[in-house]
Parts: sequence; structure tokens; C-alpha cells
Amino acid sequence: MESIKCIGVLTSGGDAPGMNAAIRAVTRAAIFNGIRVMGIYRGYRGLITDEIVEFKTNSVSNIIQQGGTILKTARCVEFRTPEGRKVAYENMQKHGIDSLVVIGGDGSLTGASIFANEYNIPVVGLPGTIDNDLGGTDVTIGYDTALNTIMQSVDKIRDTATSHERLFFIEVMGRNCGYLALNSAIAAGAEAAIIPEISIEKDQLSELIQQGFRKSKSSSLVLVTESDVTGGALKLAERVKNEYPQYDVRVSILGHLQRGGSPTAQDRILASRMGVAAIEALLENQRNVMMGIRENEIDYVPFKRAIKQEREINDELLQVLKISSI
Repeated sequence: MESIKCIGVLTSGGDAPGMNAAIRAVTRAAIFNGIRVMGIYRGYRGLITDEIVEFKTNSVSNIIQQGGTILKTARCVEFRTPEGRKVAYENMQKHGIDSLVVIGGDGSLTGASIFANEYNIPVVGLPGTIDNDLGGTDVTIGYDTALNTIMQSVDKIRDTATSHERLFFIEVMGRNCGYLALNSAIAAGAEAAIIPEISIEKDQLSELIQQGFRKSKSSSLVLVTESDVTGGALKLAERVKNEYPQYDVRVSILGHLQRGGSPTAQDRILASRMGVAAIEALLENQRNVMMGIRENEIDYVPFKRAIKQEREINDELLQVLKISSI
């Protein structure tokens, strides 16, 4: 393979705190190695609509502390078609881009893998998602910040839950992965977490409520992953109202609050390490790999393993929550 001369960098899918730190690291690591950098706005859509601008060192100044992504992000149905990807490739050629760094979640990396194979392009991914649902890495960019945001929100909800002697179902993001709900439940001292990996039956819900109120005599907090499997907080609350009308039930859906805010130190450091590693990977002729981190060491994870592998919930964490919430 010829040496890399110009990379394109884009963010795709849901935004995650730390994406700007990753953009900054990728840009400056490339320039440090004598490689030109092209910032691609609005993800794959910008690659098709030619929203491509050259980035210099000062293009990424004063962004490491900012949430969101300066490159913006957008859905792109056109990129799912061969015709759309052909236009994207032509725009890459037009700007002299010979490799890509894609920052995003499983959908973004799936698109990157298809595109890389179709046009034989070196593509490296960075795991930018608050859900922490990618395989091959202990943690993803944005997860730690979202976890802290949820914890702080739950702390505030507990004040009113205790004052009014209420049962609160607090819904958090995560789709098919319960890490946010489980770990925020532990961190905030909640009574339970209802997550997709574990099916909650009727008698278990009854036991959960009784144990929660028996402990505190005043309130109970349950973290729920937003998912078709769990039914979400609203459905669970409706079920409690119907089956256990003696309890005063409330629902709080944190929603996009979880995506915002200045990234934590951990996310800034993680994004910076992965951004620099992405450029090193391209210089080593790597392609179709995601930057992962295992036992605090950077690892190259094939896209197929990152996307296909389901994250297993740690049984130890479930036991910690169970014991600490009695």
C-alpha cells in the first residue's frame, strides 16, 4: 500500500462526549506525521454532499472540553446504497483523501466496513457511543461522561423521591446493552436495575418493590434501560399501577440529557489515546479495525468483532448491586 498522504475524519450516529477530543487528537497526530487532514461535516451525508474542509492545527483548538461534535452528525439513508457510496468515494478522490477515520457506534462502523471493502480504502474506527455496546473494548468514548451525568441526575431525583415516599422508575439509554443502567444504579445507590440482558418476571418485580420499600420505608429508585426487552419505564410504571396500586409511582426519562455536557477527564484521555492510535494504525497499514482498550492497553479490533460481538454483563456487578441494595 502507498503511504498515507491525506485522511478524512468524520463523526457519525449519536453524539457522545469526547468526540471533539478524538477529532483533535486525530487531526494533530496526522499533522505531526506529515499527513493532511480533511474534516467531513455531518458524517456520511457530508461525504456525499461534499461538505469537506481542510483542517489545520488551529481548527481543533479549544474543543477538548466541549461536548457534542464540531463536525456535526446526521443520518444518511443514501450512504446505505451503492449509488450513494459511489458519490462518497468520488468526493474522497476529488479531495485527495486516501483513508478515513470514523468516530461512532455500531451503525457507523458497519457502514465504514462496507465502504472500506467496496473500494479497498483503509478505514479505522473509534468507538464513540455512550451505550458502551461495542465488542473488543472495555469502554467506549462518552460512556464515562454519560454515567456521571446519570448518577448526578439520580442523586437529585432521590431527594424528591424520599420527600414524597415514591417509587421512581428512571429510564436511561443503552438500547440492548444494560451497562449504563446497571453501573449508574450501583453508583447512585439505587435499589435495582432492569436491563435487557435479564428478563424481569412478574414475581421478581413484586419482590423488587417489596424489598425496596422494606429497606427504606420511604422510597425506591429503579434504573431501567430504554429497550423493547425491558418495556421501558412507562410500561413498567403502568404495570405497577395496575398490579400494586398502593404504591405512588413516578417516571423520569433522562433522554438526551445523557448525551450532553463537558467530557470527563477519563473520556478526554481515552479519546486522545485512541485518536493518536488511529493514525499509528493507518501508518502501520492497518484497515477495517476499531481502536479498542483492554486492561488499559490500546488494541486493534476487527470491525466484524466490534460490531457482531454482544457485550456480556459482568455477574460480579449484578451481585454488587444485589448485595448493596438490601
